[in-house]
Amino acid sequence: MDWEGAANARDLGGIPAANSHIQPGRVYRMGRSEWLTARGWQQAYDAGVRTVVDLRNSSEIGRRDTDPVVPPSAVTGIRFLNLPTQEADDPDFTALTGPYMSSPRFYPENLRRWPEKFAAIARAVADAPPGGVVLHCSAGRDRTGLVAALLLDLAGVAPGEIAADYREALTGINDWHRTQQRPRERPLDDSELAARAGSAEAELLDMLRNFDAAAYLRRAGAGEGTLARLRSRLLQEDF
Repeated sequence: MDWEGAANARDLGGIPAANSHIQPGRVYRMGRSEWLTARGWQQAYDAGVRTVVDLRNSSEIGRRDTDPVVPPSAVTGIRFLNLPTQEADDPDFTALTGPYMSSPRFYPENLRRWPEKFAAIARAVADAPPGGVVLHCSAGRDRTGLVAALLLDLAGVAPGEIAADYREALTGINDWHRTQQRPRERPLDDSELAARAGSAEAELLDMLRNFDAAAYLRRAGAGEGTLARLRSRLLQEDF
């Protein structure tokens, strides 16, 4: 999406699913929301966005000196929810992942530790008011990628397509870092990016091989109604 200021922003619409495809304008993914300008938020609103689900920990949220100044009026009509995918102060998980989760190899452990968090995210997307839902973390890559993988698997998207979506996110944020004077992550060159994408896709495919998002979300506490509403939001033309 070319919303002004947005990084790594894409519509999941068009991804093939079983006997269908993800409907455009329903679920978007992107990096930090603070990067959008006031005009960018207007563009998002004009595209139909009415809900933003922030997957970051609360300590990560807030404007930096390099972020645009956005008046509250610029986001009128858009609801913001903060639903982290992990506990920020969990020392064991932090020791495993480092400062932030940066690879699909950590997805199974994240899912194992906090199923209730993913059930809450599923309910938030399923029960969001009419309009587009934006999912985002910091880079729009791994925490967002994990939630996107859950939703896409639930909708019947093949593992290869989910892995391809992850590759696009990895490439998108790397392209963003290449444009920044002082990027938070060192941009990868083309050969490094290809190697990392290959290993990440393999890790994600390994996870998805025996994964059933519907069964996982049921065990996590998301009821059949939630799953049905999620599928409708993602797949039904007349949702």
